Amino acid sequence: MNVTPTPLNDCFLVTPPWYPDDRGGLMVTFNAEVWAKTFPGHTFIQDNLVYSKHGVIRGMHFQKAPHAQGKLVSVVQGRIKDIVIDLRPESSTYLKTFECELSAENKQQLFVPKGFAHGYAVLSKEAVVLYKVDAPYFPESEGGIVPTDPFFEFDWGVPIEDQIIHQRDLNWPLWKQA
Repeated sequence: MNVTPTPLNDCFLVTPPWYPDDRGGLMVTFNAEVWAKTFPGHTFIQDNLVYSKHGVIRGMHFQKAPHAQGKLVSVVQGRIKDIVIDLRPESSTYLKTFECELSAENKQQLFVPKGFAHGYAVLSKEAVVLYKVDAPYFPESEGGIVPTDPFFEFDWGVPIEDQIIHQRDLNWPLWKQA
């Protein structure tokens, strides 16, 4: 597993090993023993699989303490633009953002630590996103920032006329109101 730091504290791009052969290939997407050595204290408890079509924007979501969640995001099929925001006031990268493209082709994963908002846009015709979480979902701890917030000036990589954003996500507050 290759781990590359991003410009945000505690947020990493992870590239699992890929073993190609004449039949195709095999990728070890997660190994608990290797993960525990590389990221001590981050034990995943649940996998979520999300299917979305082109133009769908999901985000910007987070879980508030004490039920904050860390995530390991990967793409099984298609391509997404993934964006995170460091929402930890004590962090030197507070309110900084990072974006990357995750795809089935590049096989990269994004580790999103607790205290970050997370969202993504589907760039391909469709995408299947798999993410692991290290804490259970608690609806009363759910939070979000509207993905069109002008404070962050997100470029989702999808023309405005093609963007599909659920009303629930459009109802999240702007950062300055949150």
